[in-house]
Amino acid sequence: MKEEITYDQMMTPAEVARFFRVDPKTVTRWAKAGKLTARWTPGGTRRYREAEVRALAAVSEQTRGTP
Repeated sequence: MKEEITYDQMMTPAEVARFFRVDPKTVTRWAKAGKLTARWTPGGTRRYREAEVRALAAVSEQTRGTP
């Protein structure tokens, strides 16, 4: 059975890049490294689950620590 993807919960690479304040190519590298899971639209563009992006941000915040 194919997984149902709802695109309203998805983010473009540019949106993810703005969220983290990084270059979109960094987002692609994260996906290749397994930090984020890229999904492909029928049109052949990448999308990332918003929940996964927010979870990565939360983990990143925790590992930074607070002064």
